[in-house]
Amino acid sequence: MKQYRKMPTQKEMLDQLRRGLVVLTPLSFRFLEETSSVSGNRHFDALIEVCWNQNMAKFAVECKALSTPKAFWDGINLLKSQSIPKGCYTMLFRPFFSERQLQDLEQERISGIDLCGNGVVIIPGKYAVFRSGGRNKFSTSAPIKNIYRKNSSMVSRVFCLRSSYATVQEIYLEINRRNLLVNRWNKKPISLSTVSKALKTLEEDLIVARKEIIRLLQPDKLLEKLSQYYDPPAVKKKVRLKVSVDGKALRELLMKLADTMDLPIIATGISSVNQYAVMQREDILSIYCPRLEMLLKQLPGNETDRFPNLELLETEDEVLYFDARQEGDFCWASPLQVYLELMAGDKRDQETAGQVLLLLLKELEQV
Repeated sequence: MKQYRKMPTQKEMLDQLRRGLVVLTPLSFRFLEETSSVSGNRHFDALIEVCWNQNMAKFAVECKALSTPKAFWDGINLLKSQSIPKGCYTMLFRPFFSERQLQDLEQERISGIDLCGNGVVIIPGKYAVFRSGGRNKFSTSAPIKNIYRKNSSMVSRVFCLRSSYATVQEIYLEINRRNLLVNRWNKKPISLSTVSKALKTLEEDLIVARKEIIRLLQPDKLLEKLSQYYDPPAVKKKVRLKVSVDGKALRELLMKLADTMDLPIIATGISSVNQYAVMQREDILSIYCPRLEMLLKQLPGNETDRFPNLELLETEDEVLYFDARQEGDFCWASPLQVYLELMAGDKRDQETAGQVLLLLLKELEQV
């Protein structure tokens, strides 16, 4: 079978089926016709005959070139809801099936074959063939942009604040309203097209549904994805200082200087832990800031690695400043940013992350 460098189109997939290049031992497939008309205007993509020794059966085939979870279940629902030619069974045809998807097909009593040697073919009362383990030959295809990391993750993150929105425009406005670097620095707002593309992937991953409203379906899966693909901040410069003031006085000094310079600053997720959870941690305040030299000229302290009480991290990574939580005159990281930084830490950090996770899920239940 030809190994594609790109994900095959539906036409290319049907051509493989027509030429007898789709394999599922011990079965053989014979292509009968394409786009066979059934009830109304509905057309299945092909009719095929499956043979095993002297046993033969016809299948109405639905071909799906997309390998997303949404396309998988769309195909199943379509096969379950449509009338099929008399004497035929139903089959889903995709570039690749995972073992879990084959198990789902088996449970739904629907057959399925792919271009990687995996499949399940069920003929009730006669036989069933289940083959898995064939590697995904299309894993090197150009993937959909990973929406769970970098700036596009703000589209996912905004659903951790509210579980539903009326329109794409509302999501777009909410993201830019909560981006501290857009409001107080020189960063361009996220584009409406980026929001729309990210929403499409969230929908395909069955995390978000779009009908009358745009609604979060699986908050636990969304948080799992964000944690899985979280990237540590791109820090250009790190400076540790021993400053002459501490605690609340230090925070007030930092915010006074930041306001004077119109400079956005925010505590790191780790420094913000005690806003949302109970955790013993090092007595040092860590701050994200897009320009360190501006602060360093004004701070009354000395650079040192011996007992510092302030750490400054220079970064323009927008997600770090997203949904800053202001208490008095100081900005703390959002509970989501705290959760993600803890999950990227050691075992003790990850245990504390469990407290923040419960808070995030509880807040979503209330909105």
